[in-house]
Amino acid sequence: MLFKQLDKYRDVGLLMLRLGIGFMFVLHGYPKLAGGPEKWTALGGAMSSFGITFVPAFWGFMAACAEFFGGLLLMAGLLTRISGGLLLITMLVAAVKHIAAGDGLPGYSHAVEAGILFLSLIFIGPGIYSLDELLDKSKR
Repeated sequence: MLFKQLDKYRDVGLLMLRLGIGFMFVLHGYPKLAGGPEKWTALGGAMSSFGITFVPAFWGFMAACAEFFGGLLLMAGLLTRISGGLLLITMLVAAVKHIAAGDGLPGYSHAVEAGILFLSLIFIGPGIYSLDELLDKSKR
């Protein structure tokens, strides 16, 4: 009975989820983004798990942007499904890198868990408390 009453707060729950996860990814992404080419090259080296070894600084920069700007977009509920998709790809690369390195469950669990969350947000969407929803309503 109590849990059924919580259904009316589903969009509040989505807002809390987007704000919390978005903020955490802003915190994860900022040091990577601010780290510069040396950091981006190290980060982009994860693409070697897929046989992609050219321009690692570019791939690292893209991953840092996905985390930082994707987190901001999630918090705002703007382009939620697109940013969720980019973050999902980033987490897949991170998970494969950790698995290939033999880091075990503690090494790759964060990336897998976040990837599941982003995949879920792609299907669920941002909820009514989002810029996506506000912009969609203004089109009607």
